[in-house]
Amino acid sequence: MTTAPRPARRRASAEKTRPSVFWPAAAIVVPLTGLLAKIEVSGVENLPLEGPYVLAPNHYSEFDPVIIAVATWRMGRAPRFMAKESLFRVPVLGALLRATGMVPVARASSAAAAKQTIAQAEALVEHGRGVIVYPEGTLTRDPELWPMRGKTGAVRLALEGGIPVIPMATWGVQGILPRYGKLSLWPLRKRVTVRVGPPVDLEAYRPASGAVVGGANLVAATDVVMGAVSGLLGELRGEQPPAERWNPASHGQSETGRLDSES
Repeated sequence: MTTAPRPARRRASAEKTRPSVFWPAAAIVVPLTGLLAKIEVSGVENLPLEGPYVLAPNHYSEFDPVIIAVATWRMGRAPRFMAKESLFRVPVLGALLRATGMVPVARASSAAAAKQTIAQAEALVEHGRGVIVYPEGTLTRDPELWPMRGKTGAVRLALEGGIPVIPMATWGVQGILPRYGKLSLWPLRKRVTVRVGPPVDLEAYRPASGAVVGGANLVAATDVVMGAVSGLLGELRGEQPPAERWNPASHGQSETGRLDSES
């Protein structure tokens, strides 16, 4: 009896092998997460090992950032998220966020937000770092947990810096922590699937050199990204995504908790 050959392990990027505060964090978080979730990742080759990127996942559980962080680390990159600028002013926490290269997001005017986005994009390119940005900006309000209408923060950041947007979808995290629910510890090692897609083609929406990204282009490009994320989730669920994405505004719901830099 013969067994199928095991796939070759993917090499780690320089940012993962270089000593950093991610090492002790990973030593604690990865094993603990492994007790709760059996994470199965596909499409690993779509996440670049070097250079900047914007990773755009769906968001339907308060626990999925942990899953995404662990999956990203396993794929060879250091997981960096966007975080509210106010958190950077909290003692100890702010120092940790800065040490790990998290990206601050300010709730500011459109002009200030655009200026900040350009600076953030330049920093990502300069240091060859990636950042994880939830395009929805908050937990989906869709009753069936499909991605809802996206915000433009992820796309704005990518277009300003010429950075690829990598769509990502997860499914099964709701079995560990349902949206607005309670943590479920048993049974251990619940199956969670993660799929990474190829970079979204946004060439048609990139501005000319030196030009400002227009609002219409941002909205259209964001819709393309959300379509890619929804498609990946449909593959994981074995279902067809809804033709029209959930719009909280049309259902009388608020959109609090945004983590992107949309004006």
